[in-house]
Amino acid sequence: MNKEDIKKKYKLKIKELNKHNKLYYDKSKPIISDSKYDKLKIQIIELENKHTFLINKYSPKQNVGFKPSKSFEKFKHKVQMLSLSNAFKEEDLRSFEKKIFNYLNKKLNFNYSVEPKIDGISASLTYINKKLKYGVSRGDGKIGEIITENLKTIKDIPLEIKNVDFPNEVEIRGEVFIKKKDFIKIQEKFANPRNAASGSLRQKDPNETKKIPLNFIAYTFGFMENNSHKYQSDFLNSLKKWGFKVNKDNKVLSNIDELLNFHKKFENKRFDLDYDLDGLVYKVNDLDLQNRLGFTSNAPRWAIAHKFSADSAYSKIYNIEIQVGRTGALTPVAKIEPVNIGGVVVSNATLHNEDEINRKDIRIGDIVKVERAGDVIPHVIEVDTSKRKENSKKYIFPTKCPSCGSNTVKEFNKVTKKYDAVRRCLNDSFGCNKIAVEKIKHFISKDALNIDGLGKKVVEKFWELNLLKKPQDIFNLDFDKIKNLDGWGETSVQNLKNSIEKSKNTSLQRFIYSIGIRHIGIENAKLISDYVENISKFIEIIKQKQFYKFLDIDGIGETQINSLNSYFLNQSNLKILLELENILIIENQKINKNGTLKNKSFMFTGKLVGISRAEAKSLIEKNSGTTISNISKNLDYLVIGEKPTKRKVDQAKLLGIKIITQLDFKRLLN
Repeated sequence: MNKEDIKKKYKLKIKELNKHNKLYYDKSKPIISDSKYDKLKIQIIELENKHTFLINKYSPKQNVGFKPSKSFEKFKHKVQMLSLSNAFKEEDLRSFEKKIFNYLNKKLNFNYSVEPKIDGISASLTYINKKLKYGVSRGDGKIGEIITENLKTIKDIPLEIKNVDFPNEVEIRGEVFIKKKDFIKIQEKFANPRNAASGSLRQKDPNETKKIPLNFIAYTFGFMENNSHKYQSDFLNSLKKWGFKVNKDNKVLSNIDELLNFHKKFENKRFDLDYDLDGLVYKVNDLDLQNRLGFTSNAPRWAIAHKFSADSAYSKIYNIEIQVGRTGALTPVAKIEPVNIGGVVVSNATLHNEDEINRKDIRIGDIVKVERAGDVIPHVIEVDTSKRKENSKKYIFPTKCPSCGSNTVKEFNKVTKKYDAVRRCLNDSFGCNKIAVEKIKHFISKDALNIDGLGKKVVEKFWELNLLKKPQDIFNLDFDKIKNLDGWGETSVQNLKNSIEKSKNTSLQRFIYSIGIRHIGIENAKLISDYVENISKFIEIIKQKQFYKFLDIDGIGETQINSLNSYFLNQSNLKILLELENILIIENQKINKNGTLKNKSFMFTGKLVGISRAEAKSLIEKNSGTTISNISKNLDYLVIGEKPTKRKVDQAKLLGIKIITQLDFKRLLN
């Protein structure tokens, strides 16, 4: 097939995808199944990966996630509707509980509220003065669509609550779904029950929604005025008393073993249920404990979704390709004969690293078992050696970077006293083309400068055309040339211009994260930005090579210091930083300085009782204080726990630093 035929085939598939996107998102009337839709997207992505000249703004790589429709009024959730972390095996659950203990710095006995995870559409109901005021879709988690009138047509949703103990203001969350027996009657109109629920809720005419047999199961709250409930299970009981339907299979269990046993039994039972579900949700039952645990950037620490068995299939590896990442990491990817796994066609599977290939003795030509668990990247589980050919050769991992030809190494970890499993390219700057491209992709990513319209595929295309080689080139693009490219025009170019201009105003935290220093992720970028407060001080420390100052930051250690030093030893990286500083408007870090611990610094030594270092540090920050990790004259308080380090206590005494107990610290916080 020649180049023009490939382009034609690609455009037809993009057109088909656009049609189905419009039917799903704008019309809420999908005409194909989820698996067929996913297959179409995979075919487009495979074409793009195989032919680098293919690019289109409607590519599935350029359009990720779901934004509220323009057809509905927007509504900002008072409390974000975050997604849950997933568990697929026992090890994941043990790890989940261990993280809870680590955060609390204590092993506790607590119960779990166990609730079936219905495969429907999330919705939030805000009641004010006991009447339903707003019904809102989840949207992107922060902003949803107001669909109140549509939700009012669901018989399971009370429009007014008479109970005297019902809060004056509360947001009830739950799942809208269609029962299997009801879907049979309308299956000619919809692809599956979930799409039927989604399409019905996003009708402009509530009378049309009313014709669909929708159900609502309540499972939690987002915001509640004067919450008196102690446990999640208590709240579920109240929901039932108030007139909401809750799942009859909800349970309270005591430990991981009980969760595993229940999951095993329920997985076998799920096909007999009258609704679709894809797993169970486990929540720490104690609501006070939930509040203490809080949230990470994208999920609660106190809940996890335990998915049902992952799907897997056998396929043949016809090649192993090495991908080079932003930090120089070499990741092997198995190119396999396309195979359908759980309704999705899979043609790539990660092999993780060199050690994994050697441990499983994975070779080109092998028949392997590939697993696709939920949203986890497909990966090779095992090799069927009985089908291996006699002339099969062991795979030798490259010692040279496939992109720039530089030497690669496995770094020695001083803590574990072992070599890392990952092999890395030593040319870890803009001297290696693959690393450079990945660094630019990182620079424009959501948590960095977040430039809409400049997706990963666009970056690759602009790189090939020499329009873009370094991050600062983004702000000096040749838009006249871009305008003439296939898939671009006046409107798309103007949108890109606007996005780039908007991105020039950014926070110090985002900027530090965007430049892509290894070991400096979002959290560490925040720690550094809080410490330096403005870009000038950050650059001054870099120019003077005074990275040791960052050791005063609790959470920044030798690993991060060495990484910063190594990164800025490269004059090219320093030059890029200075040029970007001249282009961008980088806001000073805004810090609350009016709390009870204002202008006070703390350091901890010894084991704290009933609270982890992370939680204690969080409390200090909330009260306008700071934590540092070294004894110095800048320290105000040394907080001692059980078995404190004698050297630190002696140093503090020598410098006249006030030494306090954990009880004293608690009193300072009132």
